[in-house]
Amino acid sequence: MQSLIFFSRVAFICNVCFVLVWGMRFYPILKEGQPSQMVSLVLILGILIAFLLNLVVNSFVLAFMLQRKPVLKHFPRWLIITNFLFLFPQIILFIK
Repeated sequence: MQSLIFFSRVAFICNVCFVLVWGMRFYPILKEGQPSQMVSLVLILGILIAFLLNLVVNSFVLAFMLQRKPVLKHFPRWLIITNFLFLFPQIILFIK
């Protein structure tokens, strides 16, 4: 259970990177030249890893909820809701 909480928190960090990536489309931080390593990391976390990790984490959380397991009592509700809400735009943008 601790690993699911850990990966859910990592998914939240990747979801924040997802928001940063889509914010960079409207407010470009790169003028000219190559992107820095930090910008490259945010791009990778926000575009690729955020969707995949969020999909896996939400699948496990949903499976535990459907089985009515009491292991989710220690799970922060805000984290479940936030990761779940981020999944919809990621699905739409990933399929597009």
